[in-house]
Amino acid sequence: MQHPDRESAPTPLSRRTVVAVIGAVASGALLSVPRAVAKPAAAPGLDDPAKKEIAMKLVSSAENSSLDWKAQYKYIEDIGDGRGYTAGIIGFCSGTGDMLDLVQLYTDRKPGNVLAKYLPALRRVNGSDSHDGLDPNFPKDWRKAAQDAAFQQAQNDERDRVYFNPAVAQGKADGLRALGQFTYYDAIVMHGDGDDPTSFRNIRKRALRSAKPPAQGGDETTYLNAFLDARVWAMKQEEAHSDTTRVDTEQRVLLRKGNLDLNPPLDWKVYGDSYHIG
Repeated sequence: MQHPDRESAPTPLSRRTVVAVIGAVASGALLSVPRAVAKPAAAPGLDDPAKKEIAMKLVSSAENSSLDWKAQYKYIEDIGDGRGYTAGIIGFCSGTGDMLDLVQLYTDRKPGNVLAKYLPALRRVNGSDSHDGLDPNFPKDWRKAAQDAAFQQAQNDERDRVYFNPAVAQGKADGLRALGQFTYYDAIVMHGDGDDPTSFRNIRKRALRSAKPPAQGGDETTYLNAFLDARVWAMKQEEAHSDTTRVDTEQRVLLRKGNLDLNPPLDWKVYGDSYHIG
């Protein structure tokens, strides 16, 4: 018999339903507790060993027309750019002070080495294109020193101290990934980081006038294009560096492909020569 005026008795919950509810509460579903989401691991920076090897090859393609950067410890010539002798894996120059610092480091570590006797001459020619006190035997002795593992290590260490580490540190501070860090490195290798208008720091300042890096809320690709524009301007201020293909057919190519992490395979050209890293 039905009794419409009587409240219907509540339907008992099944054991399965009770268990489901308890499980939902425990998992935070009913309490709207957000679950922690693991962030993806950051891509390696340019100081990752594999990325650094790529950077060395990219620079060597432009500086020495070869991917074999380790073959360049012995390289030395005057390329007629007003900087005297250019030598070694990163183009240390007798006229800009970095070659003097390198030979001094080598001598501190290994007194009496074959280049130690040139320290007075390197001090005299610093800031000029002069070979005074270096010719005729300095190139021959440089190549001899390059067979010494201690001199090779000195080149590696000075490259990192003066060029690589500062470039990567500034790149990371600006929120740039490996490609952006490399654009900084290549710029500081060519232009140094002095106070002149075409130095790395002033190229960066020029770029900042028109774009913000990711660390300041800007778009990475937009900023890197602005930096490369500023770099091209700086290169064109000096006849010896006026060929901008290391930017146009190398760095911009990688940027247009969106390869901000500098992941292989990489294909590019410098001065009309084609290169590949698989």
